[in-house]
Amino acid sequence: MSLHHLLFPLLILASSVASFVSATSKEQTLNTQQANFFNPKLPPRTLSSSKKFEGSSEIVDLRYHMGPVLSSSPINIYLIWYGKWSASQKILIKDFINSISPSAAPPSPSVSDWWKTVSLYTDQTGANVSRTVVIAKEHSDTAYSHGSHLTRLSIQQVISTAVGAAPFPVDHRNGIYLVLTSNDVTVQEFCRAVCGFHYFTFPSMVGHTLPYAWIGNSGKQCPEVCAYPFAVPGYMGSGGPGALVPPNGDVGLDGMISVIAHELAEVATNPLVNAWYAGEDPTAPTEIGDLCEGLYGTGGGGGYIGQVMRDRRGKTYNMNGNKGRKFMVQWVWSPVLKACAGPNALD
Repeated sequence: MSLHHLLFPLLILASSVASFVSATSKEQTLNTQQANFFNPKLPPRTLSSSKKFEGSSEIVDLRYHMGPVLSSSPINIYLIWYGKWSASQKILIKDFINSISPSAAPPSPSVSDWWKTVSLYTDQTGANVSRTVVIAKEHSDTAYSHGSHLTRLSIQQVISTAVGAAPFPVDHRNGIYLVLTSNDVTVQEFCRAVCGFHYFTFPSMVGHTLPYAWIGNSGKQCPEVCAYPFAVPGYMGSGGPGALVPPNGDVGLDGMISVIAHELAEVATNPLVNAWYAGEDPTAPTEIGDLCEGLYGTGGGGGYIGQVMRDRRGKTYNMNGNKGRKFMVQWVWSPVLKACAGPNALD
């Protein structure tokens, strides 16, 4: 979302979920010999929003508000690592981002297939969101230059510091400034109401108007909220369904990747909060990721996350990335199907 990534209950109905229509029959064929499909029912998240969307085109009024989308190619990601990050953590997140652009390497369903839905969105000239996403530059702020607790405004100060120190270029047309905070950094409303958010910087804070997003690592703070479904609410105890096994063995990071995907999709389609969103309030829009919160596969809804895959080691995923990586990423709203869509759809 623009100001906040709200935590939606799993209320997307199976009857309103449509499949992602791939460009070729090869892309529609899933390799069922390497993984088992299952549709787990899990308890709801501990936090939820009063907004409830069921993925139905009859109740969702997603409209274009004449603003720009990120159509210039490539989309440049300017990564800001705030706090302490290990080399392996950085590699995992970068492998996901680098999997977004089209590649012949990963088998279907792939991350780049997932981004195809995002690329269906256009601006008023008919230009589509770019299919190509690259990491243009990185900056590590290991000194916690703005403290170990950040507010929405101090996150913009973190970006300002990176623009000056990295130095990052001022990239109005192609850039997304992506702030990632480590698991020892607390952020205003993190875990209580948000897992991530996107907006644009204020000239008074940064000197320029730049699209940005922030996502935090919830691994030590609230995995049952922001790393769901790899952690489930504690009140379930041993009597309820258990958490799913993350595909890369890191509950916080694997959960974080789905939130990163959510926010990147929304920045690309609504970078200045005046392009694609539902609702009348641009300060709290409902965007293409919000409409499909909690849905990862066909048959989702009523507590079910949808048909996903489980490998021989029990790890759960719904799409493939580069370098043999596997990821679990939520679906997004398709402007063509007028329903939630993902590359692992079975129908």
